Amino acid sequence: MFFIDRYDAAMQLAHRLEQYKQEDGVVLAVPRGGVPIGYYLAKHLDFALDLLMTKKIGHPRNEEYAIGAVGLEDSFVENTGGELPAGYIRQETARIRRELKDRYRKFMGDRQPVDIRGKIVIVVDDGIATGRTILATVKMLRNRQPRKLAVAVPVASPEAASRISQEVDEFICLYTPASFYAIGQFYQDFTQVDDVEVIRLLKELNARGHAA
Repeated sequence: MFFIDRYDAAMQLAHRLEQYKQEDGVVLAVPRGGVPIGYYLAKHLDFALDLLMTKKIGHPRNEEYAIGAVGLEDSFVENTGGELPAGYIRQETARIRRELKDRYRKFMGDRQPVDIRGKIVIVVDDGIATGRTILATVKMLRNRQPRKLAVAVPVASPEAASRISQEVDEFICLYTPASFYAIGQFYQDFTQVDDVEVIRLLKELNARGHAA
């Protein structure tokens, strides 16, 4: 057990991010579990906080296997050598984007996503297991031309850590335990974060001028 809860994880992670204080940056938190961590880090760094609204595109023969990711405005799909029908990718992209926009509106109201061009971007979550969705998301974020792209998480599998560290400017991870079954095994309290909590944290930061 490494962390009491997500706030404990965020406080431990904050020490590794001190160099980004006073920079022009944004924390992109993966909802919902990454939002409490993103909330604390955004306050600590005096960064804006926004939601990383992405979702994997699953392979038609195995939905759990990510072949790409879809965001609110962009998408990335691995080169499958023409193996997958273009119609499948178009339909899945449109369907997933509708879901993401509905969720973003629920959490953020009429606010627009932060423009990350030229900014330091720190992607945060409460942990990374396989990392396939994050990898696809990182490649998608690159197209939006951030000044620096980092991923910061409390815990990740060694395989995910190895892959992601090759694709970002900086990968910050407190623990990469060899025995990794599920993110929750490293938290004493891994209570599910609900929509109400996400909205509350975003509203509080918005009132202070830190949210998107």
